[in-house]
Amino acid sequence: MRAPSWNERFLAGTRGRIVILLRRASRTVNQLAESLELTDNAVRAHLATLERDGLVQQSGLQRGSRKPHQAYDLTPEAEQLFPKAYGPILGQLLDVLSERLLPAEVEEMLREVGHRLAAGQSSAEGDLETRVHKAIELLGALGGLAEREERDGKLLIQGYSCPLAAAVQGHPEMCRMAETLLTEVIGVPVEERCRRGESPQCCFEVKADIASLG
Repeated sequence: MRAPSWNERFLAGTRGRIVILLRRASRTVNQLAESLELTDNAVRAHLATLERDGLVQQSGLQRGSRKPHQAYDLTPEAEQLFPKAYGPILGQLLDVLSERLLPAEVEEMLREVGHRLAAGQSSAEGDLETRVHKAIELLGALGGLAEREERDGKLLIQGYSCPLAAAVQGHPEMCRMAETLLTEVIGVPVEERCRRGESPQCCFEVKADIASLG
């Protein structure tokens, strides 16, 4: 049996239930307390923690029977707590494209996606280290986790969490998209060395002379 993820455990708790209620509509402390069968003070304490964590924000006043009440809403960051079907949907889309296009055409299309993602970033500036760091930050913004590593005289961007794992398992050509994106951002050729299987791990070799990095 699969163990519940952190997000699943969080959403099952009181603060998670508050987040779920606020996902439906803005609510006041009184409205949340009534729905959760908690005291107003207990709800305020949970809201304070959620505000601190950047998941909840005040969204204005709602008219009450005696006086206006402060309403609360979710921040855009809170949406990351909820499951996303991007991977399975992307996998199905690639299945359809692979049935209708030649492998080279699918790869060309994915590389074009990489180019367009890179076009949304500022041009590569600074030394190689700075550009590699920027590329790693970009992978993080896309939902991955990566670090700079040196191994056997090679400069690598080693991933530890693939945001597109569900699609990559059946479509290794997805790695070409990331390869193109990183090449554009870093400004030197990058080649993918990804590990595929049940637990994919991204790995990209930056084709540069690391001896010059000092």
